[in-house]
Amino acid sequence: MRFPLGSPGRLTRAGVAAALGVALLTTSTTLTPAPVVHAQEIDTLIATMEEVSREASAKNEEVKQLELDIEAGLADLAVLRDDAEAARVRAEEVRAAEHVHQAEVDDVAGAKYRGLLVDPVVNALAAENPQNAIDRISYLETLTRNTERAVVQLAEATALAGKAHTDASRAVAEAAFQQSELERKRAELDAERDDLEERIRQIEERVNGLSEADQLRWLEKNGPLPADLDGVTGPESGMAAVRAALGKLGSPYGWGATGPHTFDCSGLMVWAYQQQGKAIPRTSQAQLAGGTPVSRAELQPGDIVGYYPGVTHVGMYIGNGQLVHASDYGIPVQVVSVDSMPWAGAVRY
Repeated sequence: MRFPLGSPGRLTRAGVAAALGVALLTTSTTLTPAPVVHAQEIDTLIATMEEVSREASAKNEEVKQLELDIEAGLADLAVLRDDAEAARVRAEEVRAAEHVHQAEVDDVAGAKYRGLLVDPVVNALAAENPQNAIDRISYLETLTRNTERAVVQLAEATALAGKAHTDASRAVAEAAFQQSELERKRAELDAERDDLEERIRQIEERVNGLSEADQLRWLEKNGPLPADLDGVTGPESGMAAVRAALGKLGSPYGWGATGPHTFDCSGLMVWAYQQQGKAIPRTSQAQLAGGTPVSRAELQPGDIVGYYPGVTHVGMYIGNGQLVHASDYGIPVQVVSVDSMPWAGAVRY
């Protein structure tokens, strides 16, 4: 999925572009530092930068999910290859058993052909004495039963051999398909990474190009607050996650980072829960899909809250209407109001 950075329907800020001498262009255009302008124009610029950054964050989440898909695909492929090898070995074993039973049937058929199975009356007349006749009849009956059993076993072995070969062929085909899917996803991942790196470069260049005063406006765009845990109670697992996340206040933002020194939004959630031995999904979308949904009124410390359409951003509820999150490039981990961004849902782990 592509996110054009300069679509006309998105930006209606021609006056700002004229004042700054720059415009938010396509992903192939180099962004240049903006000169000092009026506060209102800077607010407009920051809003534009924030929009682009959210798109880059969404791309970052897509890339991370694609990486996870490839990792899972490699594990599946290894299993499929093992299954294919086991099916091949099984097919050879039952084929060998089929040959054994075929040989038994051939032996019995040969015995018949040589005249060992003769008419019972002729057999009785040819016997030297009654016991000899009984023995010969018993032998012939046994041989007949063996013939019937060998034929049945041959049919079963043949059926098993056919199924085993079919299973082996299917396993090999599935492994081959999985391999081709992984190769396709790798190519897609390479392209997505290139696009993401270009977006990140542009955002970093623009943020770093702001004046000191304007960088402060960027840093405070979500309304940072001092953490307030007065009277906050909740389940120990949630409180432990909150303490871990708050212990990283001031840590810098890093695209795709999961700590311990830099974080992106979902990476901070993963790290905070890891500190208590609990694994949660890696991406913001997967985090909101993996927990138990809770409403705004049901929020407890440790709940993960998702924001923006498509859940491209997440943070952790800490109580008293506050949220801790890794916000954006150039902005350290901070506490803001839980209602400071467009709500998309919340879950509990």
